Amino acid sequence: MPTITKDTFDPAYFTKYFSKNLALACGLVAISTFNYAFDQQGFNSTQAMKAFTREFGTCNKKGVCQLDTYFLSLLNSLVYIGFAAGAWIGSLISAHYGRRMTIFCMSLWALCTATILVTSGVSHNKWQLLVGRVLNYVYIGMELASVPVYQSEVVPAPIRGMAVGSYQVSLGIGGLLINCICRGTSEINDNRAWMIPYGLYYIIPTFVACFIWFIPESPRWLLMKDRDEEALQALKKLRGVGHELSAETELELIRVSLREEADKGSYADLFKGHNRRRTFVVCGIAFFFQATGQVFSGHYGATFVASLGTVNPFNITVAQTAINTVTSFIGILLIDRVGRRPLWLTGSFILFVVLMIMGGLGVNQPVSYGTSQGIVATFLLFQLTYVATLGPLYYTAMAEIPASRLRDKTVRLGATVNIVTVFVVSFTLPYLLQAPYADLGSKVGFIYGSLAFLSIIFGYFFLPELKGRSLEEVEKMFEAGISLRKFKEFQSDANDVGAAVTKLEEDDI
Repeated sequence: MPTITKDTFDPAYFTKYFSKNLALACGLVAISTFNYAFDQQGFNSTQAMKAFTREFGTCNKKGVCQLDTYFLSLLNSLVYIGFAAGAWIGSLISAHYGRRMTIFCMSLWALCTATILVTSGVSHNKWQLLVGRVLNYVYIGMELASVPVYQSEVVPAPIRGMAVGSYQVSLGIGGLLINCICRGTSEINDNRAWMIPYGLYYIIPTFVACFIWFIPESPRWLLMKDRDEEALQALKKLRGVGHELSAETELELIRVSLREEADKGSYADLFKGHNRRRTFVVCGIAFFFQATGQVFSGHYGATFVASLGTVNPFNITVAQTAINTVTSFIGILLIDRVGRRPLWLTGSFILFVVLMIMGGLGVNQPVSYGTSQGIVATFLLFQLTYVATLGPLYYTAMAEIPASRLRDKTVRLGATVNIVTVFVVSFTLPYLLQAPYADLGSKVGFIYGSLAFLSIIFGYFFLPELKGRSLEEVEKMFEAGISLRKFKEFQSDANDVGAAVTKLEEDDI
């Protein structure tokens, strides 16, 4: 279990590393993630609304409407075609034209897809809705390819986990906002009930597109493009007034580290030498990030709770996202204080226990009122644990483990594994949950609980501890070929470039 003391959450530890410009830069790109939450949680709630199911579902003779299983499956699985396209397109734009350009382009794209989604209520065409959501996930894929990478490249090592993990916090805040709005509109009897939440998709992209050019570009990306003077000016802005000399020293050390890298940035390099292990770890984390069942709560939570017929699903989604917001803050504070491995192992173990309990509660049929309440409780406990542990760790590890010249390509590959996994889970889940198919209900907990157990094994043997290490020191640690379980004990040579960057980022603040 991770060691937590009263100093773990000391605000002074985190705030001392943030200059005004760095805080603004990280804050702006984190806000862009709200739209991801708007889509994921917005559809989670709206597809349980009576107005939505009446518009796009099938109604029986009693007037009870329900989305067809095949359409529900398509609505929550085909989106990952757009996700995959966005991740690759975003990564290519990011590699060639910069992190800011990617964020700008994805924001403009989101404005177009928002129009398609909102006007599906005017055309009364469910296939337009489906196409609009698939295209909106291009935006989300581009976001995943650029936001965590930018954050990891601009912040000092001691707060990298917190900064990159803020991706999960943004999902929590955005989800809470959209679910509160959906709770309010769910009583409207016409299409405004779900069109109003979708209209919010315009706000965040417009704001981000207007202000993205006011923050510095990633200094590390500029160095890789041989734009040294621009890189220096960007790093000076990010480090703040009074740290100009340390910024020059840090940039020179990063430049030396890039020169020493043997990798030239080809796809073949992903599977050569020490990079083979890095690629395996990133792909493994991407797999377990989705395979442990987050889609169950994130995409189908409202419809599943509604099927129990005991509590208001919209109240539960609001409670769920409120829990997400609070616990995600706790998670990003822990990740740089207790480390990556303790959080992953503890989180995977709790998920394993909770999911097995959820499955066990669904064994006896029919499910009683008290049992259904217990299932909802395990559902909420799953979310609490997930967003505080595995959630922020995925985004952090994906950005910090790859080599500098292979970061964009590794992110593409990791995103592909993520997308394939979540596609399979999303497509099959309605058939596992509902009659006349497998009709497992909460017994799906046995399936995802088993995968959570495998996540424990993976984390123990293959997850390296990178807390407090600069990206350049991480490079040297992988080159040294030490066991992934022993990264925490590794002591770099004091004259090593990577260790020098770490020390500079730790001390000269």
